[in-house]
Amino acid sequence: MEDLKALYERQEDIDRQIVDLIGERMQNCEQITNCKIARGTRLIDRAADKAQLDRLTADIDSMLYKRGATEILSQLQSMAQKRQYQILGERTRAGRLPFIAVDKLDMENIRVVFQGVEGAYSHAAMCSFFGEDIASFHVSKFREAMEAIANGEADYAVLPIENSSAGIVADNYDLLVDFENYIVGEQVIRCEHVLMGLPGTRLEQIERVYSHQQALSQCERFLNEHGNWTRVSFDNTAMAARKVAQDGDPTQAAIGSAFAAKRFGLEVLQEHVYDNEANSTRFIIATNQRIFRKDASKISICFELPHTSGALYSILSHFIYNELNMNRIESRPIPGRNWEYHFFVDFEGNLSSSSVRTALRGIRSEAINMKILGNY
Repeated sequence: MEDLKALYERQEDIDRQIVDLIGERMQNCEQITNCKIARGTRLIDRAADKAQLDRLTADIDSMLYKRGATEILSQLQSMAQKRQYQILGERTRAGRLPFIAVDKLDMENIRVVFQGVEGAYSHAAMCSFFGEDIASFHVSKFREAMEAIANGEADYAVLPIENSSAGIVADNYDLLVDFENYIVGEQVIRCEHVLMGLPGTRLEQIERVYSHQQALSQCERFLNEHGNWTRVSFDNTAMAARKVAQDGDPTQAAIGSAFAAKRFGLEVLQEHVYDNEANSTRFIIATNQRIFRKDASKISICFELPHTSGALYSILSHFIYNELNMNRIESRPIPGRNWEYHFFVDFEGNLSSSSVRTALRGIRSEAINMKILGNY
């Protein structure tokens, strides 16, 4: 039996040969790419790549070796394709995207729409992003907000997209696919629930507490300390605050934001009544214009995938090859198409970056219906 050290040395020699051959192959790939660009020939020919793969592995008898060879050769082809897109971006003006870079968002003479009612967290998010003096109106449904910016009734819409405790707002992910609207900003609001009531109300006077069911559950520990209070579920926290203000009954209180308390002239009776200190909601700022700020650092895209083995792996490899950091990935069922999904990906980058454009070009070539949702 051969010495283990000698076997490892032999394996390293083989690997060195492979490394040298990979370098030689990539150089040859670059020459092929330059020739194709000069001749105006299509860069990627997946049918030809598949035929080459079949030819090279046809005579391998061992299924184990055949799988290994197929995987390695597939990776080499994938690396070559990514390098081809990279060269194309360097050599030509290809890869420009239909988005306009701006120094800053237009904040003058604009109208903003938000879903919910005055005093809601979405209203607070709007005020935090645009300022309290902004012209605005509110609607009852997320779709109505998207329709408002799509048809020009509003310049921007403020919509919740994710809560750190409850997860994504699935409806708004779906609406980003349905509408030609784009994300241009985001605002994170901490859900710091307070107990509010009429000015001068004492805790011992309270008999009923109103709030959204989710907010009530997020304040379970505090409410359990006051077991004699009746909990009443409401459509949202702001409407609960408005009811308490309108009824003028000191036996009623609401749980919501300090922003809502101020909005409806209520007194904060107790702060920090929530269980989770880290509970926050992320809101997106959307518009119907394909614009992005020059200092934008996050990109959101969505796409469908073909039903082939390794399709998602292949898509994600474009981020790795172009050294882009992916922040999150979500999937949503496609309505009317069983077991098919939209994938949503957030990653760091700016649309003016050559590495971003290269990655997006590669993803677009492999995915189905890729859409850039925004750079913000």
